Amino acid sequence: MTNYYIIQIVEKDCGRMSDTIKLLCLTYVLLAIAIIIVVLILMGKHNKKKYGYILDTLEREKNLIINANILSELNKVESMINSKEIENKYEEWKRRFDEIKNVDVPNLTDHLIEIEDLFATKKYKEIEPTLAKVELSIYHVKTKANYLLEEIKNLTLSEERNRETVTKLKGKYRNILSIYHDNENTYALIKKPIELQFETIDKLFSAFEISMEKNSFSEVAKIIKALDDSINNLDLVIDESPEIILLGARLIPKKMVDIGNIYSKMCKEGYNLDYLNIEYNINEAEKKIADIFDRLNVLNLEDSTLELKTMSTYFDGIYNDFDKERLAKASFNEIGRSIALKTAKLSKIATNLNRRLDDIKRTYEITNDDVRGLNIIEASIKGIEEDYDMLVTSARNRSFAFSKLNKDMQDLNVRLTKIEDNLDSILRLINGFKEDEQRAHDQLDEIKIILASSKEKINSYKLPVVPKKYYIELSEATEAINEMIKELEKKPLNIDVLNTRVDTARDLTLKLYKTTNETVKTASMSEHAIVYGNRYRATNSRVDAGLNKAESLFYRGCFKASLEDAINAINIVEPGIHERLLKDCKTGD
Repeated sequence: MTNYYIIQIVEKDCGRMSDTIKLLCLTYVLLAIAIIIVVLILMGKHNKKKYGYILDTLEREKNLIINANILSELNKVESMINSKEIENKYEEWKRRFDEIKNVDVPNLTDHLIEIEDLFATKKYKEIEPTLAKVELSIYHVKTKANYLLEEIKNLTLSEERNRETVTKLKGKYRNILSIYHDNENTYALIKKPIELQFETIDKLFSAFEISMEKNSFSEVAKIIKALDDSINNLDLVIDESPEIILLGARLIPKKMVDIGNIYSKMCKEGYNLDYLNIEYNINEAEKKIADIFDRLNVLNLEDSTLELKTMSTYFDGIYNDFDKERLAKASFNEIGRSIALKTAKLSKIATNLNRRLDDIKRTYEITNDDVRGLNIIEASIKGIEEDYDMLVTSARNRSFAFSKLNKDMQDLNVRLTKIEDNLDSILRLINGFKEDEQRAHDQLDEIKIILASSKEKINSYKLPVVPKKYYIELSEATEAINEMIKELEKKPLNIDVLNTRVDTARDLTLKLYKTTNETVKTASMSEHAIVYGNRYRATNSRVDAGLNKAESLFYRGCFKASLEDAINAINIVEPGIHERLLKDCKTGD
């Protein structure tokens, strides 16, 4: 029973939930429909506003195509008709205006009406391409109208524009006249063509006024063009012709005469200036100047200033070329004298060396390379002499310019300097042989003195026994000196071997001298220490024993060991004796 009631309650609840869901779904559907309707209404209003604005704009642009300016300008042209030319232009322009007014603009109106119909029937897909076509047509017709207005204005405003242009040209022309009359003497060479040009320009101004009265606008344009060209050309003539006359009539001819005189003088002095082509270039310059003045007489200045300035620069450069040739000649002569003296000197030295070469080879060992180098030097000196003679002959015969000859002479001098360096090297080598030989003799005398001093010193001190080391070093030094003497007596003398013998003998002799000094000094110190320690023999047995041992070593020739034992023995009773003994020995020395 309980379950039954529960089921009933659940069924009622489900029924209520189903009704609620249905109600919600219906509400959503109605709301969506309302939103769609609102959107469609808004889109319709937007399209209406959008296309309405576009249509209004197109209508306004169409209406502006035909404006009062074109009619006003056409009326002006009609009032100006006094010739067939203007009448024909007027008829053509009026025909084009009528075509725009009666054909093009009505067609545009029909297209706009078509767009309105499409909009009214809501055929939006067809509106867009039609709008683009109409916009293009309006632009095309508008351009035709503007172009027509511009053509008409070119005529109606031409009088004002032409008079303004001619007024400016008259101002420029008066300024040219003023400059000309203020400096009339400057233009004396071209007075006639300039004044003829003045007459021509005056006639053109008169022709302009006549054509303006007849409204012959095509003729007026030609006259203005002729006036502009004539006045601008005349302005150029007035501006540049003084410089052209100054350069072409005075400065350049003066330079050519001066250069011709210098050229002739330098040729007489022995210069070869053929490479400059002076005479040919002067003749060409004279022709060019004549041509420039022929053109100037018809007021044609094309490139004249540039050509004259180029000529002037060229002739200025010729002066520099003359100076270079003079400097080259002076340098050529100076270097030539130096080469002649130096070549003679080197040739003499080389010849003397070759003459003495056999004696030198008998005296010293000389390599084949050294002898070959001397032969090459002699041959090179002869080559220098031949080339020098050739250059001098070329200068006398004027075969070449001094600028080239001087360069060749400088190259010859460089070659001679290298030969001089090589000869100096050989001379230094031979002189070095002599110096080394002399040094060997001098050092032999010194070495003998050192050896004798060593012997004398060892003999002067009465040593009980001379150490074996002394005799060994004495034998080595003596043998080295004998070898050195033998080497000095050899012919040819090998300097490298001799220098080795000298160094060996000197080193061994100095070693013996050092050994002698050390031996004598050590023996003296040992003897002095034993004598000094004798005072402590009776009082200290250890001292007595040490001194006895030192005496035994001393008599056996072991001087260093003897000195050490004597010092150690005395140090027992008198610490620090070593320093005092050294001091006493130094005082004794």
